[in-house]
Amino acid sequence: MHPILRLIGIAFVFILALVAWATLGGVTSSRAGQQQWALEGSVADLWGSPQVQKAPSFQLRWEVTEYDLKDVYDAKGRKTTIQVPRAVPKSLALSPSSTRVRADLHLDERRKGLVWFPLYDVDFEGTWTLTNPTAEDRWLAITFPFPDERGLYDGFRFVVDGEDVAARLRPEAGVVATTVALPPGATVSFAAAYRSRGMSTWTYAPTEGVGQVEDFQLAMTTDFAAIDYPAMAMSPTTRSDEGQGWKLDWVFDRLVTGYTIGMVMPTRVQPGELASELSFSAPISLGLFFLWIYVLGLLKGIEIHPVNYLFIAAAFFSFNLLFAYTADHLEVERAFALASAVSVLLVASYLRLVVGARFALLEAGIAQVLYQVGFGTAHFYEGYTGLTITVLGILTLFALMQLTGRIEWGELLRGRSAPPAVPAPTPAPAG
Repeated sequence: MHPILRLIGIAFVFILALVAWATLGGVTSSRAGQQQWALEGSVADLWGSPQVQKAPSFQLRWEVTEYDLKDVYDAKGRKTTIQVPRAVPKSLALSPSSTRVRADLHLDERRKGLVWFPLYDVDFEGTWTLTNPTAEDRWLAITFPFPDERGLYDGFRFVVDGEDVAARLRPEAGVVATTVALPPGATVSFAAAYRSRGMSTWTYAPTEGVGQVEDFQLAMTTDFAAIDYPAMAMSPTTRSDEGQGWKLDWVFDRLVTGYTIGMVMPTRVQPGELASELSFSAPISLGLFFLWIYVLGLLKGIEIHPVNYLFIAAAFFSFNLLFAYTADHLEVERAFALASAVSVLLVASYLRLVVGARFALLEAGIAQVLYQVGFGTAHFYEGYTGLTITVLGILTLFALMQLTGRIEWGELLRGRSAPPAVPAPTPAPAG
């Protein structure tokens, strides 16, 4: 076959493979998206949703007597204006003089189909101290909001000055509230604690909007090392490595902020997303492999027909097809290893019949491991796919430039074969 016709045939095969991979990537992405949409609600119902624990609100309440003027008339019609007393409720928002919060986070990932869900258990406890700044008796109204009114809160405690009154409270619309007497200048301590479950993120909001907090401390522990913080959240003032996790502290004397404090749970490689990314990027691996095989064929005088390239492309495609439909049944690493082994076996066993065992195992086998398996492995590490393909591309360019530097491309593309390698002269026998 003329070299130009062979190149056209190879290009046609590559385009077919490109269409097949784009279709598979779209189908896999759609499957993963549908599963996540269908399962996320049920997982949230079973385990919990992302939690935002807002700080409790405190109000000083009292009543003042105000007088309304009222006209009254006697029997002779004479008018008299009198003052009628009326009790008017007053309130004043009160900020805690100190805040101590503790949150222990335990990661508990669950997988359904092509989606991993980053679930967690949280052990929460907070203590707030308040002082009546007035010289009068006041009532202190304490309102504690739960992160989710449909959530589960085990071991709930609501402690006012050492007395747990949780048993007497009835949650309404996701909050519990009580009122205690607060004499002039008196200080009261309030604490709340519970164990709960959530998904993806846990957040504590120390203020409602932009506000001020005094003598604030929040201590958080995790049993996972890959920590990250939500958007619009403050980073810790100190942190220390605690083996498999971290101890994080937020300590402020007087803070004015509208930011929150929180943690994003680490997530594993999502099988559905990974399968889609591998499918969409697969033509890069196949293109480099085709280029390598084509040039080696020219150098070695081996004519590999476009039909042979078609079967090679199908073997490469089998990697992504097998991975896409085993990743929701096996661990993603095992599914990747299985798909890699099957694809390499298909290509090597086929090229062994087409061009020989040595070429299939060495030149083609090593190239496939680098281009397909190596490039695929880079997808497990965020941010390394571009660097990997850049390095592979540069190494391939260097090798091909060294191998083809002496080729007369004009003669080659006019239909002549590449010059065979000149064997080394045989030394004359000694005698």
